[in-house]
Amino acid sequence: MGAAGRDFHLFNCCYRDNPDVEVVAFTATQIPNINERRYPASIAGSQYPDGVPVHDEQELEELIRQHGVDDVVFAYSDISAEYLDEQRLRVEAAGATFSTFDVDATMLVSTKPVIAITAVRTGCGKSPTSRRVAHILRDLGKRTIVVRHPMPYGNLAKQAVQRFATPADLDLHDCTIEEREEYEPHLKNGVIVYAGVDYAAILEQAEGEADVIVWDGGNNDTPFYKPDLWIVVADPHRVGDELNYFPGTVNFERAQLIIINKVDSADAASIEALEKNAQRVNPGATVVRAKSTLDVPDRAAIQGVRVLAVEDGPTTTHGNMPFGAGVLAARQNGASEIVDPRPWAVGEIAATFERYPDTGPLLPAMGYGEEQVRDLEATVNAVDCDLVLIATPIDLTHLMSIDKPHMRIGYRLEEEGDALENAVTRVF
Repeated sequence: MGAAGRDFHLFNCCYRDNPDVEVVAFTATQIPNINERRYPASIAGSQYPDGVPVHDEQELEELIRQHGVDDVVFAYSDISAEYLDEQRLRVEAAGATFSTFDVDATMLVSTKPVIAITAVRTGCGKSPTSRRVAHILRDLGKRTIVVRHPMPYGNLAKQAVQRFATPADLDLHDCTIEEREEYEPHLKNGVIVYAGVDYAAILEQAEGEADVIVWDGGNNDTPFYKPDLWIVVADPHRVGDELNYFPGTVNFERAQLIIINKVDSADAASIEALEKNAQRVNPGATVVRAKSTLDVPDRAAIQGVRVLAVEDGPTTTHGNMPFGAGVLAARQNGASEIVDPRPWAVGEIAATFERYPDTGPLLPAMGYGEEQVRDLEATVNAVDCDLVLIATPIDLTHLMSIDKPHMRIGYRLEEEGDALENAVTRVF
């Protein structure tokens, strides 16, 4: 059971060349348009000359009965304990056993130092943390390669190993908005990014040009590479999730350094509660407080106007984050109203709001395919507002035309003290 990422890595690590196991199918969820395709024969190994089919997760029970499935392995992330229990009961009722993926068996060992950036939930601040670590490494004179958690939403065979060195490579690989949001900021900082499907092959190639590898995680997944320094980012706006979301709890329990981000916008009681949880479940970890500092080009332009906040998509949908940098910038700078975009949503954006009814008043920048990008563009242009605040890691105007005043909001990690720098330096 997967979402076009961790499930493929699990297969490659544990089942691809295992003669004692037959993998009859993957199921897919969370991401649009990733079912009804095949894991390609070119990377599936000699036991699977026709590849492995990918089905919608709704077909799970039918697949178990049809193939006489013995075992179902759960292999995607950012899932509540309650949801995980529901899936367990569902599988067991259909006659199979249920387990979650083996964390250690899916961490490949590198010949180079590895620093892993993970989180307890989507939207905690992994990406700015990864950029901050890359800056520290650059100042140390280290050739840094970022390996990003998979987002293989297109042709899997072509995406087995992807290398991004310039913005032109984003077009070459036909990247979605989600991919661009993760890769482009690193490229602007002069850092090469690898991603794809086959992370053993990716690692071998990346090791050839790196002094150090930064694992830039996705959702709240665990690292694909065994880290020399394991960092987890936690969110005081969602206290308790670090104990109740799979597999973010593993990150929280095993990381050597815990960053409590967004202390500039969270209340003191929530920050202290998060610190107490860290002390209780991971007493050996170093805990660092950090701000998620907004970069607002023109604060006066926000004051007194009606604002549409366009936020990072996954953070505000399955990440359940009720606001992002755009909403914060609007609140902090005196917007007269944060406009709810739902009455104007069209196509796949309207479908996103139906699937995640608690999202709003904000617009998730969903862009897993061209149709979704065009629906996002149409929604932005239809909303009755004075100003669009683009709070995504990339400038959406590179991918769409916005026919009203707009401003891009940035954000960066600013940690307290020197514990993060010291921890990175000690890797060497």
